[in-house]
Amino acid sequence: MEPGKAGVRKRPAKGLRRAARVVKSSRHQPRATQAEKPARAKPSALKPLALKPLALGDLSQLLGYRLRRAQLWVFKEFGRQLSAYDVSPAQFSVLCVIDANPGINQLAIAQLLSIERAGLGRLADHLEGRGLVRRTASAINRRYYVLSLTDEGTALLRRIRPAVAESDKRLAAKIGPRAYRDLQRALSIFLQEN
Repeated sequence: MEPGKAGVRKRPAKGLRRAARVVKSSRHQPRATQAEKPARAKPSALKPLALKPLALGDLSQLLGYRLRRAQLWVFKEFGRQLSAYDVSPAQFSVLCVIDANPGINQLAIAQLLSIERAGLGRLADHLEGRGLVRRTASAINRRYYVLSLTDEGTALLRRIRPAVAESDKRLAAKIGPRAYRDLQRALSIFLQEN
């Protein structure tokens, strides 16, 4: 490399550039015409494959996996009930906690519901934007915001509660009333853990 020309690359000679273009253009083959394409079987003509059900292995014996499957079912049902009100399960949870604890600060809600602070901030922004929640600076500690339900938020929560109760009734019907009560009792130990 010559002094004063550090980092400068030389361009290939004209003949080499032209040869590279020829090579590039030869890579692309013309598309096959409709007559040359092999015929595909129509989906209705394909025979359904007899699939063997997939095994869960050790998962089928784990209580945690069963709880996860139950949670998925419950959240699907719960979300279906709440969708008529344009409220997510997380938003409903926040509304319930604010209703039970007027003037609660955002940090306390985040800790109680195991929601990241930033995520709770977005939830509070959304609920405030919909006019369901009022956020004001705390009189005790100006670094925190406290939340309370607006009249609209209280009215919405009152309308939602029967739908939530219906969701719980469907769960009780699915597993049976006795199993429902036993499950409520068994899982109550987790209500106090954060």
